[in-house]
Amino acid sequence: MTRAAVIRAPHTPLHLTDITLPTPAPHQVRIKLAAAGVCHSDLSLTNGTMRVPLPAVLGHEGAGTVTEVGDAVTHLAPGDRVVLNWAPSCGSCHACSLGEVWLCADALTGAGDVYARTTDDGTDLHPGLNVAAFAEETVVAAKCVLPAPDGIPLTDAALLGCAVLTGYGAVHHSARVREGETVVVYGVGGVGLAAIQSARIAGAGQVVAVDVSQEKEELARRAGATDYLVASDTTAKDVRRLTGGHGADVAVECVGRAATIRTAWESTRRGGRTTVVGIGGKDQQVSFNALEIFHWGRTLSGCVYGNSDPARDLPVLAEHIRAGRLDLASMVTERITLDGIPAAFDNMLAGKGGRALVVF
Repeated sequence: MTRAAVIRAPHTPLHLTDITLPTPAPHQVRIKLAAAGVCHSDLSLTNGTMRVPLPAVLGHEGAGTVTEVGDAVTHLAPGDRVVLNWAPSCGSCHACSLGEVWLCADALTGAGDVYARTTDDGTDLHPGLNVAAFAEETVVAAKCVLPAPDGIPLTDAALLGCAVLTGYGAVHHSARVREGETVVVYGVGGVGLAAIQSARIAGAGQVVAVDVSQEKEELARRAGATDYLVASDTTAKDVRRLTGGHGADVAVECVGRAATIRTAWESTRRGGRTTVVGIGGKDQQVSFNALEIFHWGRTLSGCVYGNSDPARDLPVLAEHIRAGRLDLASMVTERITLDGIPAAFDNMLAGKGGRALVVF
């Protein structure tokens, strides 16, 4: 038996219960989790903003140790330290053929599978975003795991599976921040903190952090923010004031709200670049008029999983970590057990803290 946090339907509380995992199929592996990050995407799955088959075990940012492998798995063995990859590429769809593996058409097909059952009544369970990390153990497709970088504790490495890949990729792959540029990051949660650190690594000359909470200023500055603003109706003007009147070269939006996206766009200079990382609902409509699009010459782009290729980017991130340029532990403001996830969701909604980490 394995303890897990199960969601049965949207807008219902997570239920902590025992589940029964099967023996790994030929192309699967069983993993004992060391840690799992609580991501805003998990919250979006509970409230119906994003949809996956339910009932399910959520959690998609994690790391652990392989305990068992299927007969056809030859590149992994019990004892291997691994990071979960919730969006594995198929390698054959149109996006993958273009090298855009983060847009793989088949990345989430595994979320529709039945991967486990509740022990008490045998209810079929789906693996959330493929990997079901809100559990002491999980069984996943072998393609959903990557080697954990040497010399990095698994509890830290868990953050590489989503927050860090997304924040780093948003800065380096989507926005393509250049040395000396000014960057403004909206939302100082797990992804936002990773984006701030990544902007510093990219050599940004000025990094402005924006959040609804004054309490996050210290977190933001430790990550590398040179300036901090509490979000208000004048945020775009305040960013322009801090950046010589022109606006930032780059804005990274990690909130997913229409008003914040619009503000991020307005806070960039003429010809500036805005990358939207936050996931908003269908009701969040962003409006622009045709004249301002022409006049400002700005770019607004979406960003999925940081436009990252985990197999390519994890080794790069590992070098930054070992060199002391990227600090994973500083992103974690709360270490909890499985039963602490609902409270972590509440803190997220209230704009409190950085990343909450479930430690097993």
